[in-house]
Amino acid sequence: MEWMNISYLLAFLSVLVASVSQILLKQSAQTEHKNVFLKFLNWRVILGYVLLLGTTVINVFAYRGVELKVTPMIESTGIIWVTILAACFLGEKPSRKALLSIVVTVAGIIVFSM
Repeated sequence: MEWMNISYLLAFLSVLVASVSQILLKQSAQTEHKNVFLKFLNWRVILGYVLLLGTTVINVFAYRGVELKVTPMIESTGIIWVTILAACFLGEKPSRKALLSIVVTVAGIIVFSM
């Protein structure tokens, strides 16, 4: 039972880490670079892709104890994390569509959990 709880935490951590990597990649895309080489080989892009690779490793361990029918629900929380992180780190104000998608996602999670 304890391993199963850790697996769920790892699955949610994986989604959070993937969301952080998306923020890093977006920050890099919004930054002016001197040339094409530096556009793709800067610390934000490299760290973003390393984090995405890390999510793959985390998922290998997480999915050993997570029921596969629950994984789409866990993965869908990424839209929530990205919206929160974009507001905090990029200063983006969530659009109505983003807020509506969060409401629909949370409603779907609640319905799925019943």
